[in-house]
Amino acid sequence: MTNVIRVTVSEASRLFGVDQKTIRRAIQHQDLKYIVVQGRYKINFNSLLEWSQGRTTTKNKLANKGIGQYVDKWKIKNKLYSPHPDLIDKKEPRVIKPE
Repeated sequence: MTNVIRVTVSEASRLFGVDQKTIRRAIQHQDLKYIVVQGRYKINFNSLLEWSQGRTTTKNKLANKGIGQYVDKWKIKNKLYSPHPDLIDKKEPRVIKPE
């Protein structure tokens, strides 16, 4: 059995950098899968990701105002686990010429 991650409307708005009204509008239009627990929406995180990636403005807000703004800080700076530059195949891109 897989664990389903569910977030509240306020958590979703903070994670994705959008207004709570935007999340509630998506729920109203049935763009998101959710359940109601004690009178509060719990949104399925997978459907939230699919919804956000399907819209350009939401995707940009995720990158600029949401959790995406911290991704640069997550990059691994330790060269120990990076591939050696000589091992990477540096082929020239093949150009297809029309006949």
